[in-house]
Amino acid sequence: MPADPPAKSASSARKTPLHDVHQDLGANLVDFAGYLMPLRYRSETAEHQAVRTGAGLFDLSHMGEIFLSGPGAGDALDYALVGKLAAMPVGKARYTMICAPDGGVLDDLIVYRLADTTWMVVANAANADVVRDALAERAAGFEAAVDDRSASYALIALQGPRSQKILEEFTDAPLADLKYYAILAARVADVDALVARTGYTGEDGFELFVDASDAVRLWKTLEGVDGVVPAGLAARDSLRLEAGMPLYGNELTAETTPFEAGLGRVVKLDKPGDFVGKAALAAVAQTPPGRRLVGLVARGRRAPRKGYQVVTSGGAPCGVVTSGAPSPTLGEPIAMAYLDSGAGETGLAVDVRGRNEPVDVVALPFYKRS
Repeated sequence: MPADPPAKSASSARKTPLHDVHQDLGANLVDFAGYLMPLRYRSETAEHQAVRTGAGLFDLSHMGEIFLSGPGAGDALDYALVGKLAAMPVGKARYTMICAPDGGVLDDLIVYRLADTTWMVVANAANADVVRDALAERAAGFEAAVDDRSASYALIALQGPRSQKILEEFTDAPLADLKYYAILAARVADVDALVARTGYTGEDGFELFVDASDAVRLWKTLEGVDGVVPAGLAARDSLRLEAGMPLYGNELTAETTPFEAGLGRVVKLDKPGDFVGKAALAAVAQTPPGRRLVGLVARGRRAPRKGYQVVTSGGAPCGVVTSGAPSPTLGEPIAMAYLDSGAGETGLAVDVRGRNEPVDVVALPFYKRS
């Protein structure tokens, strides 16, 4: 969900509650969405592999937590977002999007229903202000209050096949009964937390929403477990790419509709009443998209990168790469790209700095856990 990390840090960036911990661990800190965030600690490949085989620990405190509460909060969300949220059971989560009136994606979101009249919307850091302001505007006609609590929360993610076993050592919460895309309140290592079974890595894992003042204590407790590896943005990006998960600013933009991104399933045109962008999205749903998102696997060793052109065997441009990197799990370069509607899926290449590198079109995701 976050955008590609920039190459260098900026002194004006904000700090998460875990900033000093990252410094002590020797992290390479970069300005990401206005926050100083760990890009890597030592080896991004080792961090990536730790999440695939054991457990990785991420600081996601830059994300936005925006609460909607009141008797009309569910209806407000149904009007503001493309999904069905009012009917969602308490304790469940849903992946959805907030779109502009023309159907372009303003952000992709996870919405959690915490109580009968309380929902939490988690937004990407770079878009948190846009989402908050849009929700406030769209909820104005409903009995609903919008409260941005981003500054009060820290968000720590424990991801990987060992994550449940590790977390069970520090909580009595019934983690085995917590389904994917669900949330519960619990005490974890003597810290009050909202524990969600979600993630952005393609592995099992948990995201822990805690008071900012409790972040360091919880992080150090989990980091102290043998085999838990702190992981930065670089590993998070390669993990989500292998899992075929979209990144706002790459696969999703204000110029992209959910249908173009292959995510039309999140748009609930049949839900009661109107919602922002419904007319535009209904029209798009009836026509073939002008482009489609696909997976690419390079036959050589040079990785396609964001912005590189996809070309036909004759060298004619027919698409553009949105994300690309070497895959630590698969051992070959992979990418996601938009192909023009008329483009075939054979004989394609990516223009990598003036050299056409052959690629194969494959179904997404590249990696799926067993």
